[in-house]
Amino acid sequence: MSRIGKQPVPVPKGVDVRLDGRTITVKGPKGMLRRDLPAGVEVQVAAEAVTVLPPSRPKEKTSFQGLVRSLISNMVVGVSEGFQKDLDMVGVGYRAMARGNALEIHAGFSHTVEFNLPEGITAEVDKNNRITIRGIDKEKVGQTAADIRAIRPPEPYKGKGIMYAGERIRRKAGKAGV
Repeated sequence: MSRIGKQPVPVPKGVDVRLDGRTITVKGPKGMLRRDLPAGVEVQVAAEAVTVLPPSRPKEKTSFQGLVRSLISNMVVGVSEGFQKDLDMVGVGYRAMARGNALEIHAGFSHTVEFNLPEGITAEVDKNNRITIRGIDKEKVGQTAADIRAIRPPEPYKGKGIMYAGERIRRKAGKAGV
């Protein structure tokens, strides 16, 4: 029995949750999200809370209760507050610029990397080396941040690269001098 799955998802004021068959739609002040739910999980929508009921059988379907509850919770938080990820660029000459729906990234290559943002995702650049990614879909925000970080992941010798804010890079010792 899932401990997380048993907890109801509170629905704040201004957020509307609708269930149409296996599709759940959440509308709020920041936008609208829609997701198809897996078969075998029952969802009850009330005025102040959404409850995910455990399936009776088989056991393989009971694992979806906590997953569905977390997905619905992320949708409710996304349309009411939104999500954000911060990335730091460390290195001499490493910088980024926001150009409309794209980021122009200088990360130590001989060329500039042009990164197009997916629909529903916005990016801001602060002090040329801190990128803030915002959106209502937690999955898209995290994937976009991971894709930007993959352009130049941090390296363990000098610590240069694109990293999440607050990420600790495990440093290695360089060559031993003779």
